[in-house]
Amino acid sequence: MRRGGARPTGEAFAALPVAVDAMGGDRAPGEIVAGARQAAEAGGVGVLLVGRPDDLGDTGGLPVLAASEVIGMDEDPGQGVRRKKDSSLVRAAEAVRDGRALAMVSAGNTGATMASALLRMGRLPGIVRPAIATPIPDLRKAHPTVMLDAGANAEATPQMLLQFAQMGAAYSRARYGVERPRVALLSIGEEKSKGTPLVKESHGLLAEADGPAFAFVGNVEGRDFFDDRADVIVTDGFTGNVALKTLEGTLRFLLATLVGILADPEVNEAADALMPRLLPVAETLDPENTGGAMLLGVDGVCVISHGSSTSVAMVNAVTVAHDLAVGGLVEAVAASVRTS
Repeated sequence: MRRGGARPTGEAFAALPVAVDAMGGDRAPGEIVAGARQAAEAGGVGVLLVGRPDDLGDTGGLPVLAASEVIGMDEDPGQGVRRKKDSSLVRAAEAVRDGRALAMVSAGNTGATMASALLRMGRLPGIVRPAIATPIPDLRKAHPTVMLDAGANAEATPQMLLQFAQMGAAYSRARYGVERPRVALLSIGEEKSKGTPLVKESHGLLAEADGPAFAFVGNVEGRDFFDDRADVIVTDGFTGNVALKTLEGTLRFLLATLVGILADPEVNEAADALMPRLLPVAETLDPENTGGAMLLGVDGVCVISHGSSTSVAMVNAVTVAHDLAVGGLVEAVAASVRTS
């Protein structure tokens, strides 16, 4: 139930801006404001900057919602949200709740972003816990693989993993147009007998839920993320966050190593031939281009961007937030649990 009143509908809702936490992130507010301006200028997306007006620099005429406090990247999320009620994160979430914005975006403290969205927007009916859904690029198919939970819940129950599958499938359908997403369970072996008690019990629930909404394809291992085995991979937030950071670190290492090799003058000719083919691959794998992670299960669209986000990441995050809000992501996620 929305505590801020009824959500605007139709053209009135589509005309609302995206609330951007201008103070969140390692490069805030400069890169955040720059990206917000670019998104507004290029795509016709309305943007509401939230933060300290005197610190934002040239906003390009974008409206500003004043917020005097900032929740730091290293602050305790729960305490920060409770104590700093006039923080940019809390005010951005309230803007969505109160119908002044159609979505929120932040590159700030992930835990505080989640807490702000949950406490101010509220949880969708029937949702046990919200989850962070992260797109993982897969060169073997036209769209990324969605993994959740990527860190919202360190511990989970089988019922939560079932809901993660339902919400993840709804997200894959809404964002990437996958009609019947393939859902897999992250484990230490493909056999249903492998894994922790949580994984084994969750396997049974997911197999029973196989139907029109999603196809359960069984267990996958960490090596299967880029093998086009699934469209949605579900796991608990602790495992998911470790897997995500491992993938990010490995990709950075491989790309840096490859760039170092190709920069060697002795392989100039080979580099000239390979670079036109490698650059599109690097661009696809760059997390700046994914639009950020999505917090699913709250009554509003909330995009969580990487802490090191540049203006490029902000442009993509704002655009994705707007498109999914207008496209009815929240309603689709709510329906995925309600009708299961």
